[in-house]
Amino acid sequence: MTNPLSDAVKEVFGALGPLARASGHFKPRAGQTQMAMAVADTLVQGGSLVVEAGTGVGKTFAYLVPALLSGERVLLSTATKTLQDQLFARDIPDLLAALGLPLRLAMLKGRGSYVCQQRLAMAQQASTLPERTSHRTLAQVHAWASTTRTGDLAEMPTLDERSPLIPLITSNRDNCLGSTCSFWKECHVNAARKEAMAADVVVINHHLFFADLAMREGGMAELLPSVRVVVFDEAHQLNETGIQFLGQQLGLGQLLDLARDTLACGLQLAKGLVDWQGVVGEFEKSLRDLRLLIGKHPPNTRLRWLDGFPQGIDTHDWASAMRVLSERSQTLMAALEVVADAAPEFVRLHERVADVIGLIAHFSQACPAGSVRWLEVSAQARCMEAPLDIADVMQSRLLNTVVTVPDEQGQPVNLPRSWIFTSATLGDDERLSWFTEPCGLSQAQVLRVESPFDYATQAWLYVPRGMVSPKDPQHSAQVGQLAIDVCRTLGGRTLVLTTTSRALRAIGAQLQDALGESGEFEVLVQGESPKRQLMQRFRQAIEPGKQACVLVATASFWEGFDVPGDALQAVVIDKLPFPPPNDPVVEARGQRLEAQGRSSFNDYFLPEAAVSLKQGAGRLIRRESDRGALVICDNRLVSTGYGRRLLANLPPMQRAQTLPELLGALALIAKTYTNS
Repeated sequence: MTNPLSDAVKEVFGALGPLARASGHFKPRAGQTQMAMAVADTLVQGGSLVVEAGTGVGKTFAYLVPALLSGERVLLSTATKTLQDQLFARDIPDLLAALGLPLRLAMLKGRGSYVCQQRLAMAQQASTLPERTSHRTLAQVHAWASTTRTGDLAEMPTLDERSPLIPLITSNRDNCLGSTCSFWKECHVNAARKEAMAADVVVINHHLFFADLAMREGGMAELLPSVRVVVFDEAHQLNETGIQFLGQQLGLGQLLDLARDTLACGLQLAKGLVDWQGVVGEFEKSLRDLRLLIGKHPPNTRLRWLDGFPQGIDTHDWASAMRVLSERSQTLMAALEVVADAAPEFVRLHERVADVIGLIAHFSQACPAGSVRWLEVSAQARCMEAPLDIADVMQSRLLNTVVTVPDEQGQPVNLPRSWIFTSATLGDDERLSWFTEPCGLSQAQVLRVESPFDYATQAWLYVPRGMVSPKDPQHSAQVGQLAIDVCRTLGGRTLVLTTTSRALRAIGAQLQDALGESGEFEVLVQGESPKRQLMQRFRQAIEPGKQACVLVATASFWEGFDVPGDALQAVVIDKLPFPPPNDPVVEARGQRLEAQGRSSFNDYFLPEAAVSLKQGAGRLIRRESDRGALVICDNRLVSTGYGRRLLANLPPMQRAQTLPELLGALALIAKTYTNS
């Protein structure tokens, strides 16, 4: 028996429905309709639905159509700001127009996405800025800030997302002055929150959802109770995003920001009342001493934290450094107490220092059961503590909750909240356990919708049999040479995905030497330019007058990098993307499974690799006309039992058995592109 919402949804996706009338490119897809009907049922009944929708299903419209037609307030969360912007600026407005729905739409991001007028004014008065070019950039931001309505820094494409100026012109939970701020009425964050509270559909991101949930801050604390439909797109990132905010962290970068803000406020608002240079200088010295004690490590190293201190650091030295940091923090707090009545900035700084002292005390005690602690080392360092997953929080604070809404007579009634979780990759078994277990969704309804693409005719898969083991020092060089052959055969249009930063640097340098210096191709390497610029340059390479290029990347490029059409026709993956076994979080999760009598390899490492591999492979075919080859340079995929499990999780592509066969197939693809 269908419900009215299901009937309406089915009509929208029909051959003569609103979507077909609005766009000549729309074609009914069975998988899309199947997913939309399942979403509609969940919206009516309440509860949780988990949907793995393969590339090309059209999952965005499959959840949007029933959500928009439901008449309920909808909260839509994505993993990336890029998709958030796309949904808000294009997908939802287009769909509302096609359906003729006059719904109010709002977008809400974290504080760090909006310019803060108070912080901007402070930055303009600062005597020093992070970079030589910061004064010019600051002037550009000031000119833009006087005209923007939203204050969203995404409106400034010339502002590098990695700019060290951004923390100086945006606020966070620590340094926001709240209602005492002189710019409170003009605050862009407040304006965005007011719009969200008045909207029918609100688009947020996972980071904001969990940050506000953890801090019980204004955004989610006010918004979530009034929303009955919650959709998480790109849900595969939900667990890893959630644990970042549900634990504790104390970072040297955070403390340096505190020192900088204290010195700036002291000199601007209370000069001469305290020896600000001396007090802040001593505090900063304790930070430098702690950083020197930690020593040099490869980028993004995670040091285990056992028995009260991080590995490789002398227990006595660590305890001494933390004690000195606590003493200097208390001295800083005493100085702020002297001037607390001078300005609201000093009250907030005092609260921040108090929080720091509490965190130092917390990290001087044993790690709570069920959590893992580590020291994260990059240019700075952070003491980190997090739960192993978000299951407890999901079950205790989110799932199975009800919303009070008025009925047809205006009387309040309690209805179960509806939760929709979807992504192209959520696991490698029928229950999607890789996703549902850590997210507390083992009892949720699960649906898997296969991709409509004809991979058997659109794509080739090649696993080089003669390549050395990924553990061999020569492996990266062999991957690089194969990528060179592929790139030359296709005339560029190649993406090389690595599993480590070391392989990224080695393969990137090899390709630049072989292809870049001669001017044959432009070799793009992640880290050498902002991600946004790299993606744009790669997509534009097939335009007339543009040089062909190859992109070597890792980490975030394994997913969310969408290049439909002829600009990308080969994806080369260096090795199977198993999680690093020495990572403290990975190790703790494995130990928990072993303690439960389960296999950490079969129940954790393999599903992690399967999802990551499927994400990377998913960069290749993005539409029905795409053609290309996936090259996985790891013999374990075809020589081991677990490799065959991973292989079975990939789309059913044609198999190239030899390099000449692969290059021949690519040559035909290149010829087709040239003649088109």
